[in-house]
Formats: sequence, C-alpha cells, structure tokens
Amino acid sequence: MTKRKNWIDWIIQRRVLSHFIFWMVLFTILPVLAAVNSGSVEKTLVSGLGQLPAQVLASYLLVYYQVPKLLFKKKYLSFILSFIVSVYVFLVFTKYFGNYMTKLFVPKYYEYESILEIVGDPFHLAVVYFPSVYVFVFLMFTTKAFKDRFEERHQLEVLQKEKANTELKFLKAQTNPHFLFNTLNNLYALTLQQSKEAPEVVLKLSGMLDYMLYQCKDPEVPIQKEIDLIQDYIDLESLRYGDKLSLRFTHDLHAPDVMIAPLILISFVENAFKHGASNNLTNSTITIDLTTTKDELCFKVFNTLPKNRLKDSNNESRSGIGYSNSQRQLELNYKNNYDLKSTETATDFQVVLTIKLS
Repeated sequence: MTKRKNWIDWIIQRRVLSHFIFWMVLFTILPVLAAVNSGSVEKTLVSGLGQLPAQVLASYLLVYYQVPKLLFKKKYLSFILSFIVSVYVFLVFTKYFGNYMTKLFVPKYYEYESILEIVGDPFHLAVVYFPSVYVFVFLMFTTKAFKDRFEERHQLEVLQKEKANTELKFLKAQTNPHFLFNTLNNLYALTLQQSKEAPEVVLKLSGMLDYMLYQCKDPEVPIQKEIDLIQDYIDLESLRYGDKLSLRFTHDLHAPDVMIAPLILISFVENAFKHGASNNLTNSTITIDLTTTKDELCFKVFNTLPKNRLKDSNNESRSGIGYSNSQRQLELNYKNNYDLKSTETATDFQVVLTIKLS
C-alpha cells in the first residue's frame, strides 16, 4: 500500500507526465469503447483524433484561466461570456478539423461542408459536438479538482507532522534542563554535606544525560530504557531523602520488546518527588507501578502530600513543567490512544496513565 501511494505521489508531482497519462488514457480507452459499439475502430479513432485538439485547448482554458481567473474572482459576466464564446469557437473548430481528418485518413466517410455551413448551424454543433468535446473538459476539471484537494490534504498532513515533530523536540529540550536543574540541586546538597555518595550521583547523572541527549532521538525506545532512567532518578532522590521517604517501584512487562515514546513517564515520577517528598518535613510515601499487557500499558504514581500545604497556583500538586509537558507529548504521540487521570485528596495524589500499545 505504501509503495503504491509513493508511486502515485511520484506521478502527481510531475505535471507533464501526469497530464500526458491523463490524455493518453482518455484518448485510448473512450474511443475504443465507442468503436466496440459502432463497429468501426478506424472511423472512431480518426474522429477522436479530430476532436482531441479542441478537447485539450478547451480543458486548459477552462481549468487554468476561466475558472481561477474569472469565476473564482467573482467576474461572473466575464466568465459566462468567455465560456459561451469559447464553446462556440471550439465546436466549430472540432467539426471543421474533424472533417479534414476524415477526408485525409478515411475519405469514404467524408461529406463536404463549407465553413459557412458549419458556423451557421449552432444547434447541430451543440447537440452533436458539445458532449463529445466537453465531456473530456469536465473530466479534466473534475480530475484537477480532486488532484488539488489531494495535494492540499497531503501538504496539510506534512505541515501538521512537521509542527508536531518541532513541538516534540521543543518539549524534550524543555524537559532535559528541568531534570538537570533538580538533580544538580540534589548534588549540591550532598557536596555541602561532603557525602561520599556524591561521585555516585555524578555517575548516575552522567548516564541520565547521555540517555536523554543522545538516545531519545527516535520516536520510540525500548521501555526497559525508560525503566532504567526512572530507577536512576529514584536512586538519586533516595540518596537525598534517606529514611524520610518510603518508596516502592515495581514493573511487570509482558514482553521485553515493548516500545514507548521517550521521556513521558519520568515526568510523573519527578512530580511525585517535587510536590510530595520535597515539601514534606516528616515521612512521605511514593509508590510507582508499571505493568504492560499485549494491548495496554498502565503506569500509576502515588505520593503523599505534606500537611497544611498552601493551596495556591505555585503549590498545586500536579503543577509544573514536567506534568504539562507529559500531557502534551501524550497528545502528540498517542492521540485518542491514551487515558490520563489524576486523583487528589487532602493527604495524597495519584496519577494513572493508560496507553494502548496496539
């Protein structure tokens, strides 16, 4: 299907080739069908050849001048007059040139008619020659309209895809400094305490940055890499909070080759630490569960909230760059294929994300 679509796109993008194919198809198929009914292939082909110049000229005049330059610009009177005059001229030319071709190639069917006799019988021209000429014209017009619509939709799809890719790159670029800022704060706290764990933090931070900067360029990554990233982040935060934090991270994958868009899950984990543990002077709890089935991924993040926290726009449990970025990335990567719910009480907050893997 994709190869056929690419082949059609390749032809459409080459105007001369596509127009040549259009006229060759019409000139060969329709006259042959007419010849089968009439019984004279030779006469029908000569007649078709005699009508072809008028069909081509009338088609391009209507499609590329009369409709776009007159009708679409609301020059209705000019369009009507132009169309009527051009129809009459092309019908006269069709009959005259057709008689000439008949005399030249199949003289046994030739009947002499002067130019004055042809011009003076508009009713005969309209009844006999208008359908044979303008059926092709209207076919050309309809084909051009469908082609323009196809190209317009194709261009819109390309623009939307480029916009989405640009936005995703921006969101990822916004996420990386966010991680770096929070983790450097943790490292700074450990260095002030002259902790022996500071080198381990540097090593884990280096691994996280390597993953985010160099391994997240693909639309999807193995979910195990996202699990490793979450685990490294948890390890860094655990060094900071120690016994103040009760934390559990479980993951159960139905298959090792599950793929997922990068840097979506980690932001919910980060929010749990930012709005839960970091604001709690006493013990706090964070629970993270990740499970997959053949058709679905389920990711749950639960965190307790500090008592007597201020309820303002700067301290809402689900605010922050990470949460909003994840929502937008989900919309761009999994539109209509995900469900994100959050539940908040006076003491805790939970996010449940479900993604359809199929």
